[in-house]
Amino acid sequence: MNTEAALAALSAEANAIKAGEMAAYHKAPRPYLGVANPVIDDLAKTWRRELSYDDRLRLAAGLWASDIHEARIAAAKLLTQARIRPDDAAAWDLIASWVPDFDAWAIADHAAIAGQKRLVWDPDRLDRVETWTRSDHMWTRRAALVMTLPWARFRDPKPDDRARRERILGWAASYVPDRDWFIQKAVAWWLRDLSKKDPERVRVFLAAHGDAMKPFARREAAKYL
Repeated sequence: MNTEAALAALSAEANAIKAGEMAAYHKAPRPYLGVANPVIDDLAKTWRRELSYDDRLRLAAGLWASDIHEARIAAAKLLTQARIRPDDAAAWDLIASWVPDFDAWAIADHAAIAGQKRLVWDPDRLDRVETWTRSDHMWTRRAALVMTLPWARFRDPKPDDRARRERILGWAASYVPDRDWFIQKAVAWWLRDLSKKDPERVRVFLAAHGDAMKPFARREAAKYL
């Protein structure tokens, strides 16, 4: 399966009316085919099962480079896997290389899910993610929180993961003065998920920073408290 064949398979499922609706909704200026997410998921699962690791990397890179909405989502799905053998950093490096291209939430979030798996597999990669928190690119800053959501969701984190959680909460605190809606939403999302496992820690965060958050974000963060 090469890039051209994969794009042909996606194009065979195109729906012009839905494509127009998607372009209006996502607003990012790129081609849209109007392919439903379950169809993309089925295609990606087939390719992931049939292709070698190296071939998956090549296909994911080619699909992303096409800049077609559905192809970029398929690229992310190709690399969304808890265990990749060998996890030689090539998949992580490819996912991380996509981050500067993020310009809309749907593609960014699908790629972030793939990135979450690789970060949990090797938490030392958080050092690279921390550099994103200082980026001038809003979507890169946002990715630092969305890709690290697993640390908000661990039920009984080990001491090392508790330390990583605190590290990420430090990033979230540094984002509070940023008034961008997507950044505020990312902070709220992280805190909301954490509140299901460690509500007291979220209360402490909100006591220190809640007044500086946008009202909608503060409400979202406290939703389950």
